[in-house]
Amino acid sequence: MELFDLLTYYNVLFLAQDALTTLALSAFGCVLGGILGTALAVVRLTRGKLTLPLRGLALVFTEFFRRVPFLVTLFLCFFAFQFGGLEVSTLTVGCVTVVLIGTAFLAEIVRAGLQSVHPNQWHAAEAMNFSLLQTIRYVILPQAWTVILPPAFGFFILFIKDSALASQIGVVELTYVGKVLNNRGFSAGVTFGTILVIYFAISFPLARLGAKLEKKLGSSRTR
Repeated sequence: MELFDLLTYYNVLFLAQDALTTLALSAFGCVLGGILGTALAVVRLTRGKLTLPLRGLALVFTEFFRRVPFLVTLFLCFFAFQFGGLEVSTLTVGCVTVVLIGTAFLAEIVRAGLQSVHPNQWHAAEAMNFSLLQTIRYVILPQAWTVILPPAFGFFILFIKDSALASQIGVVELTYVGKVLNNRGFSAGVTFGTILVIYFAISFPLARLGAKLEKKLGSSRTR
């Protein structure tokens, strides 16, 4: 059978390596994007005229990259590096793209989570002369975490699928491998059927873990 011909040692190794590339690309975008997104969310919660320009920039960044499709952002980054005369790999372009998109989406998720905490908590921290960062770190974030984590986890799983678009500029990940194997003579049905199974094998356990965490956090909020 053609499937057994496809699943030779070197092809399986090829698929496994690039499955890890897909997972690493998504994880990199979510981890670094989560850090930068949290910073943007905090900036948007500041008050006062001095931070108004920063709030405006954070808002524009968040709204822009949440509205522009992944593929368009990918090509924008690709051509921006070329226009700047910077010789970087396509994987670097992919990493920059996923960080930009991850930052924008996670900034909104974190902001919504922080603002979900009752205003009395903010006022109590302010009455105790906590700074904004102290308030978020010690009072708000521990309560908002249960609201932030489930959608952030769901975004990570969706991001794994969206990262397939990085193959359009030559990033060697799962979808790109599917094209390579198809060009080697394997049928599209067998090749991309195998890729589909691998994507499912990556996403399904993460989805179950996310559902388990959401259920656990939901019960803790109820208590």
